[in-house]
Amino acid sequence: MIPLIHDFAGERVLVVGGGPVGARKARKFAREAEVVVLSPTFEADSYGGSQRLRAAPEPADAGDWLDRVDPVLVVAATDSGELNAAFEQAADERGLLSNRADYAGPRSPGHVVVPATVRDDPVVAAISTGSPSLSRHLRQELESTIRGAGGMADLTGSLRTELDHLDAETRRRALRAVVDSDAVWKALDTESSNPRQVATDVIADVTGDSL
Repeated sequence: MIPLIHDFAGERVLVVGGGPVGARKARKFAREAEVVVLSPTFEADSYGGSQRLRAAPEPADAGDWLDRVDPVLVVAATDSGELNAAFEQAADERGLLSNRADYAGPRSPGHVVVPATVRDDPVVAAISTGSPSLSRHLRQELESTIRGAGGMADLTGSLRTELDHLDAETRRRALRAVVDSDAVWKALDTESSNPRQVATDVIADVTGDSL
């Protein structure tokens, strides 16, 4: 498999199944997307602000529900393999992405894996191992590693614009030096420090000029 990142802002996701797995999937996608959860019952405390539709769809109803909700992704998370397969097939027929929580067998053309993720916005790291226990362990390990990466991404993004006057190779070296600098990372983690000034000093050492 080749991992891809998809922006779900402004998109709609249909989660079929209101149990703990469906709730977890709904919360994950509700960070960006408009999420609709379809289920006869809702067992969890939180669905991340998703819209909940109380209904008990039959396999034959899958296509009608997709036409009605019009999602870009269908998450089949019920305890019925037959119902999950029906929604997956209906999604395939409409060229939609699908994810089955009970996946065990050949993937349909539109099947996607929803990986474990670690975030420090705008940085997102995704983990897919085929083993939920291992993915959970690696996610916990990465949480401390990635802490502060969001601030570094914001900082280097703004600096890149200010370094447009440099040739491409010098700009790459300057930004690489910022990312590699322990002093900049420490400044990002210390409220009393000025990480931008520290980064500017690092860039000056590389280019011989100050911003």
